[in-house]
This record gives sequence, structure tokens and C-alpha cells, in this order.
Amino acid sequence: MTTTVLVSGAGIAGPAAAYWLHHHGFTVTVVETAPALRPGGQAVDFRGAQMELLRRMGILDEVRRHETAMDTETILDLEGNPAIEVPTSFMSGEVEILRGDLSRILYERTRDYTEYVFGDRVTSLAEHAEGVDVTFASGRTRMFDLVVGADGVHSGVRAAAFGPEAGFRRDSGFQIAGYTVPNHLGLDHAGLTYNEPGLGVRVTSARDPEQMQVGLVFAGDGPGRCGVEQQKRFLAEKYADMGWEMPKLLDALEGATDLYFDSISQIHLDRWSKGRVVLLGDAAWCAGPGGNGTGLGMMGAHILAGELAAAGGDHRIAFARYEEKIRPAAKLGQRNGGGSGTFLAPLTEKKIRQRNRIYKMMTNRLLAGLFDKFTSKAANMVRCQDYPSPVAA
Repeated sequence: MTTTVLVSGAGIAGPAAAYWLHHHGFTVTVVETAPALRPGGQAVDFRGAQMELLRRMGILDEVRRHETAMDTETILDLEGNPAIEVPTSFMSGEVEILRGDLSRILYERTRDYTEYVFGDRVTSLAEHAEGVDVTFASGRTRMFDLVVGADGVHSGVRAAAFGPEAGFRRDSGFQIAGYTVPNHLGLDHAGLTYNEPGLGVRVTSARDPEQMQVGLVFAGDGPGRCGVEQQKRFLAEKYADMGWEMPKLLDALEGATDLYFDSISQIHLDRWSKGRVVLLGDAAWCAGPGGNGTGLGMMGAHILAGELAAAGGDHRIAFARYEEKIRPAAKLGQRNGGGSGTFLAPLTEKKIRQRNRIYKMMTNRLLAGLFDKFTSKAANMVRCQDYPSPVAA
């Protein structure tokens, strides 16, 4: 029976994998590049079968205690005036929580039985008959029976096992950024979305009335993987001429400590495993906004660990079954997320008005019901499974 597993990535999918792997008797180490858990971040939502997953993990009540409980989502017109109020379910699912809050909940749920190593990362992998020799950036080398890459779109495990990222990443031509600022708009469990051609900004405030989360999406190239100060300068220049509240939001960007900035990209691989190494979540199938990534990543962790238990630790059987069960939902997520850039940052005023008409349609009860049915179908493509009892406490 395989016993030791290295999981790379302490965001969402990684700690979820740690939970389920321990549940089935595996010994887990999680390594994370960042020096500590990453706070803040945009909201993620769950619906359908994913709610049962949260319940089985024993975290549903805790997630509900920290849910955003968003109410009004208002789409502004080109003049910055309120135009459309969108149903909460369109944005927030059955329960919505800030990514940083969910990450902390999962960490606290697993830290007593999981070895967490922060401030380090995988740099190379060498598989042999006994396991995988893993070399870390710190210079340490350790051997594990299996390695799980749950380290996002820029996965170091994927690079070490499958090759350079450029061979698998498909860029959409849009960039995404997010950060936290003081709530100078006085939003109360509410959100506002404003667009100009090729530029989008969404601001929300939920549990903490003193803060707002700012989400930016824009067309064009980004500054590449560079330092935070360079990213801030780039955003300031990109949004310099945008109206509405953007000047104040850019002023607040100066002091933001949690800036996230990346391209909207997808990851496409013919297979998600190679020998004793397997990929999970965005490292395997990143779909982009609207692609059900968080829920499916957590469900994938449940299936991956369960299939390993069902196969008696035989990774060859387990990895194939895991991929067979998850890949159809991942493909649907990539289809759903494929047009997220053009939806969130339409390129012309005409296209902004067309997009807003879609939002308007969502206020129709019948059409809103159809949308809920569509999104629930995606969430329900993979359901919780009943796997063998754990082989160890």
C-alpha cells in the first residue's frame, strides 16, 4: 500500500487532497511556495453536488459562517449609472466564500495530521522503482511514494514532470487582477460592475464592511511574471484613463498588500499523470473564470484519494480512474470559461451593451431558472463517491 504523498500547493485543491488522502490512510506532506497562507482573494462559490462534498468534509457549517452572503449585484451603464440588478445566484451559487477564508478553513481542518512546509517548492523529480526523489528549491531532497501537483496554472510539478508550461498553456488575450482596498463606496454585501471598451472592474464588499475586493479584467498583454511594484505600475497605466471610481481605486492600489495578477489562461494536457506523479485542479485543467475550477478541484481531490484507496494504492489503476471520472467535467468547465474574457471585458461599447442585455435577461425569472439549471448541471457532473473505509486512522 502506498503510504507517503507529497502535495505541492497549499491553496484549495492541495489541502482538500490532504484531507481525503489522510481519510484513506495516507501520510501527507504539503509544500507551498508562499511563506504563509495567502489571505484575501476573490470569492469562490459552490452549488449542487459540491454542497454534499463540503458536508462530508465537515466544513459546510464553517463555510456558511464565513460566506459572503452577497445581496445586490448591480451592473452599471457606460455612464456609471445603475442599470441592472442581477440575481445573487448568478454570481454566488448556493454558498460563496472568499478564497483566502476557504484556504484557511481547509488548512485548519488538516494541519494536525498534515506536514505543511511553507516557503519552498519542487524543482525536480526523479522517479525510480521505490518512489520519487524530490528536490526542493531549498536544496533538500526527500523521497515520496507519490507526488500530487496541485500548484496552479504555473505548476512547478507539471514543469518538472511534463515539461515547460508554454507547451500546455493557452492564453485568452485577457488579463485578470485583484486586490483589497478600503470600502470608500460604503457597499454592504453588494457588488458593482463597470466597463469601458476592453476594460472591466468589479468591486464587492461582504463580510468586512471596512474593505472592498477589486477585480480587474482587461484585454491585451500583461507585464509577464515580474515584481508586485511593476505590476502595480502596469495596472496604473492601463487603467489611467478609465472613468467612474477608477482613479480612487488606483490610488488605493498603491497600498494594497494582496495583489494577484495573471493572464486568463487554460491548461490542456492529453493526460494528467506520468508514472507516480499526478496533477490536480488548475495544474491539470485550468479553465479560467466561470469554469467551476474551485469546486471541481476539491471534488477531484475526493475522487483521486478515493480511487487510490479503492485500488489498494496502485497508482496506475487509480490515476486512470480518477482522470476518467473528472475529465468530462473539466472539459465542460473549459468550454464555459473559454469566453470569460470577452464577457467580463467586452471590446467595444456595442459589445458592452450586448453583454448587459444578457445580464438583463437573467432578471427574468424563467431565464434565471434556466441559468441555475445550466450551472447546476456543470456542478453535478461529478458527485461524491462512497469509497472503502480508511486503512488507517
